[in-house]
Amino acid sequence: MGKIKTHSASKKRFSFTATGKVKMNHSGRRHKLGLKTPKRKRILRKAGYVASGNAAHLKKMMPYD
Repeated sequence: MGKIKTHSASKKRFSFTATGKVKMNHSGRRHKLGLKTPKRKRILRKAGYVASGNAAHLKKMMPYD
């Protein structure tokens, strides 16, 4: 059986933790930051985790990571 290709866009945006969760960066931190509250920007700074239903899909797209 041949190898499966890793989805290139996914490997740039997501990473796996040691426990198997999928880590991601939040969107909304690029521009128009003057409109957003400091609390909202502070929360967006931290890493987020993908929902478990979507995580299973990402694990198929990145089989060797």
